[in-house]
Amino acid sequence: MAPEFRNDPKLVHGEAGYVLEDVPHFADYIPDLPTYPNPLQDNPAYSVVKQYFVNMDDTVAQKIVVHKSSPRGTHFRRAGPRQRVYFESDEVHACIVTCGGLCPGLNTVIRELVCGLSHMYGVSRILGIEGGYKGFYARNTIHLTPKSVNDIHKRGGTILGTSRGGHDTSKIVDSIQDRGINQVYIIGGDGTQKGASVIFQEIRRRGLKVSVVGIPKTIDNDIAVIDKSFGFDTAVEEAQRAINAAHVEAGSVEHGIGVVKLMGRYSGFIAMYATLASRDVDCCLIPESPFYLEGKGGLYEFVEKRLKENGHMVLVVAEGAGQELIAESMRSMDHEDASGNKLLLDIGLWLSQKIKDHFSSKKKMTINLKYIDPTYMIRAIPSNASDNVYCTLLAQSAVHGAMAGYTGFTVAPVNGRHSYIPFYRITETQNQVVITDRMWARLLSSTNQPSFLSQNAIEDAKKEEEPQTQLLEGENSTNHHEEELFSSANQPNFLSHNVTEVAKKEEKPPTQLHEVENSYEADLCDNGVANKPSG
Repeated sequence: MAPEFRNDPKLVHGEAGYVLEDVPHFADYIPDLPTYPNPLQDNPAYSVVKQYFVNMDDTVAQKIVVHKSSPRGTHFRRAGPRQRVYFESDEVHACIVTCGGLCPGLNTVIRELVCGLSHMYGVSRILGIEGGYKGFYARNTIHLTPKSVNDIHKRGGTILGTSRGGHDTSKIVDSIQDRGINQVYIIGGDGTQKGASVIFQEIRRRGLKVSVVGIPKTIDNDIAVIDKSFGFDTAVEEAQRAINAAHVEAGSVEHGIGVVKLMGRYSGFIAMYATLASRDVDCCLIPESPFYLEGKGGLYEFVEKRLKENGHMVLVVAEGAGQELIAESMRSMDHEDASGNKLLLDIGLWLSQKIKDHFSSKKKMTINLKYIDPTYMIRAIPSNASDNVYCTLLAQSAVHGAMAGYTGFTVAPVNGRHSYIPFYRITETQNQVVITDRMWARLLSSTNQPSFLSQNAIEDAKKEEEPQTQLLEGENSTNHHEEELFSSANQPNFLSHNVTEVAKKEEKPPTQLHEVENSYEADLCDNGVANKPSG
């Protein structure tokens, strides 16, 4: 009989208000499991590492900016290899599945999961589940090896295919059990992670020794708690091409207007960061900041003013912006796709037409408007260098956690340190741009656009409890960063045994190393160097 299942948060309390929101472990519900030495200690890639393994007591603070009297607050378990593992290499039968929409970096994550399992832990049985969740019970699978995934990171999309919906918990877990799979890596957004949580709960209810690991994916960057999601940097970079095209078109004609629609169903991070990076944008509209069209202080007035000043303008709009303005004309307002997302009317087309109609009726000014929607071009491209490194660290951290017996968690950086986060923490809310935060103020200052908010709306926004500001600053950890690169490339470190021994003697004792921050790393973080998270 399977043990009684409880889905209560696993909390550990300490002194001075310290709280660890821990993730589930096999030991919580399967007694007397044997453990084995971590094979990384015999891996040549790790031979010069100062400390092979993350200390079991290492945790990562969710809130990094505190006052001296503040409680220590919520922490998460730090990601990384452990000294003892709960799987022998030839025992592991892993599977990988991708769900939801496309995003740059999917193939990189798949590649690094396969190479990490193979090169670091000697795992040879790795299945790819084709077509999303329904692939589990449709029995569509492919065998994955380091050779077969060698160059997939150079392609966009996902070699496994993807779909929305298709989640049947009983069928999925039955398939996992029938195939003898004991490590499940699920790559997808918040809806996919909710599905992963349900799969974990059913696996735990049945008392199975199966590790369920989520890797959060959303191009919109709207997953709560984590610093950022993979593919976001690539999306912002690629969006620059569309904005530049709109700027060229608008600047080449009299009273030219370039309208660019970017991703962002509920969160305007791509639009905001693309606007800040471009410097060619005159106005940015996002879901979190309401706007109105007509009257004093409205969008029409601002467009007319900017055209008179500069002769042209560029407007960036996130796909979820202004939906309340077009709700009456949106017949599909209550319709949803297979993932449960509301079907939105195209705000870019609607807004472009409204601007055309306004100036046509006024007959004061003839405009020339060009509308660009690069959504599917951005989603389909391969990830850039920054995201490739990030995906590598995500995948390897996920593998370390599964091998160490952790389950029911997602892996991502929190304040620059990769962490294991309980599923419920990243699915309970969505991250959004805080319009009372300094980053939005920086955008308004950069574009010199009005906020389009009434004074009452501004006061209401200030009264609302602010979510924690999303940090997009990573870290460049010399220690872990280099060891992951050796492992990813599966290359020797080319150091002689004598050099290796000298390097080890020069460093501090291993028991202290996890507490020592590299001064170079600290300098980089202090200077705002981003996108170099550590595994």
